[in-house]
Amino acid sequence: MSLAAMMVHVDVDPPSDARIRLAAGLSSNFDWRLRLGAASATYLRRRDCRPKDNRGHVAGIFRAARPSRRTFPLTCGTRPDRGVAIRQRLADRIRGKEARAVDLLIVGRDRIAGDSSRSLDPGAVALKAGRPLLVVPPDIQSLAAEGIVIGWKDTREARRAVRDALPLLREASRVAIVEVADPQDQDQSRLRIDDVARYLTRHGVKLTKPPTPDATGSVAGELLRIAGEQKADLIVAGAYGHNRLGEWLFGGVTEELFRASPMCCLLSH
Repeated sequence: MSLAAMMVHVDVDPPSDARIRLAAGLSSNFDWRLRLGAASATYLRRRDCRPKDNRGHVAGIFRAARPSRRTFPLTCGTRPDRGVAIRQRLADRIRGKEARAVDLLIVGRDRIAGDSSRSLDPGAVALKAGRPLLVVPPDIQSLAAEGIVIGWKDTREARRAVRDALPLLREASRVAIVEVADPQDQDQSRLRIDDVARYLTRHGVKLTKPPTPDATGSVAGELLRIAGEQKADLIVAGAYGHNRLGEWLFGGVTEELFRASPMCCLLSH
């Protein structure tokens, strides 16, 4: 599997400069096409750009994305493939539909409560987009992905997250698989981790010795603790939750990662 294109979401508020810089860096480092998208009070111009164009035009993107503007002339490169004007819609619906043209969505962790026209709800996008989300905490402006922690759980969501993250996992120098299991399930947990390790090794992923999580702590807390010890800058995990009256509500582990993670998280549903 490879990634050819990604989209970074630009919020009206708060400013998205750091996230755009992170996306531009990934686009240049991995030779991925970068698309920018936003929902605004008037309209959105969306343009694709080649990685070679990003270096000289990141400053222009920053200026275009200032929240004080009522429209976003989002440009990246001198010869964009196309530009599209989109009337105001709910931000999560826009991203869900536009996801058909990209492999990865880059979104911010924080949003303005109750105002879907000015910021994006990552939960709604996770439910509707059918694409992995790279969730970026505020002020994080680069992602080397040299160290990655996989939060494993023997579920469809976790299996998909590992598959979706393969392009990044293959380039990392340190990848640790972590499953926080009950004491009575430790033997089966080791078997599951061994299976995942063999799968990743066949794909050229460089694995470290599996760390030992504390089963008495919270799952998200242990993932964050181990990620800190491993000096990781990315957590890969499944996105869990449920649909309640049309609203996607994250489950406990995913919600805690959203709220507390100081590093980026790649989540798949």
